[in-house]
Amino acid sequence: LVNQVVLHLIQAIRSQDGCFSSIERLSAGSYYEHVKVSEPNEFDIMLVIPVARLQLDECDDTGAYYYLSFKRNPKEKYLLKFLDEDGKLSAFKMLEALRKIIKEEVKNIKNVEVTVKRKKAGSPAITLQIKNPPGEISVDIILTLKVQQSWPPSTQNGLKIEQWLGRKVRGDFRNTSLYLVAKQNKKEKVLRGNTWRLSFSHIEKAMINNHGSSKTCCESDGPKCCRKGCLKLLKYLLEKLKMKYPKELEKICSYHVKTAFFHSCVMWPNDTDWHWGDLEHCFQKYLGYFLDCLQKSQLPHFFIPQYNLLSLEDKASSHFLSRQINYQLNNRFPIFQE
Repeated sequence: LVNQVVLHLIQAIRSQDGCFSSIERLSAGSYYEHVKVSEPNEFDIMLVIPVARLQLDECDDTGAYYYLSFKRNPKEKYLLKFLDEDGKLSAFKMLEALRKIIKEEVKNIKNVEVTVKRKKAGSPAITLQIKNPPGEISVDIILTLKVQQSWPPSTQNGLKIEQWLGRKVRGDFRNTSLYLVAKQNKKEKVLRGNTWRLSFSHIEKAMINNHGSSKTCCESDGPKCCRKGCLKLLKYLLEKLKMKYPKELEKICSYHVKTAFFHSCVMWPNDTDWHWGDLEHCFQKYLGYFLDCLQKSQLPHFFIPQYNLLSLEDKASSHFLSRQINYQLNNRFPIFQE
């Protein structure tokens, strides 16, 4: 159902002249990493626009958010109309244009009811609701630029996977294109909607799907490990707790859990550290590390080590979550029985 709707939209978007005619689809997020828990009712689809070169200027000290501008006269002339008065590429203007096309086009989709949800401030996504009785499916369409140039300096000491996946794999990853999503930086004094955030979801997907230090880990005839099992358990735990305490845990998301997972894979790099039969023990180790991060309000972004995902202003959320998890841990996870 999702593929049918997305395919229809992509064809329509491409047929509009100019700015979005080169758009490509990239599926990201938990469903495509095969670590989705609960219902498959949420999908992330990145709509990717290839760009030859951009000038990246950091807009704060995280190393994750950038202003984008063109170096000299770009090949992509059609993007010039999205520049703001300072010559920066405006994520807001591009999202608006894409949103307008999609809103018009969903009316032409026959045999399934699709609506575009009202936009949330600062969200990089255009969210579709697809009626699928008795439920609904939500699809986040994320506007993404794919830039053929090397990764910025803030990523230099990230992706520390040499011991886990090997130096060669790290080199291959770092040679892939750079992806940027239209994401508002909330720390900006004036929210002008012209910031972009680095995205590594294509690499996260590759690491989750090829997660073994040996090449045969979890292949049909290879040894099984419990890495994905651990990730799913913690995602499920967070999902259940977020349903129970939406307000208190508003600031915590599954990306925090996923980042802690990658750090755990690096700390325990061997497949024997994640033996299939040791799920309970491995889960507790991984959970222990995550609790430690929450306690210290310190969880470095896996690709941009200077960027702390659990900033001090979200300390209350982190501590609340850590108390809830400790309670679950000490009482044999009653929430899993509910």
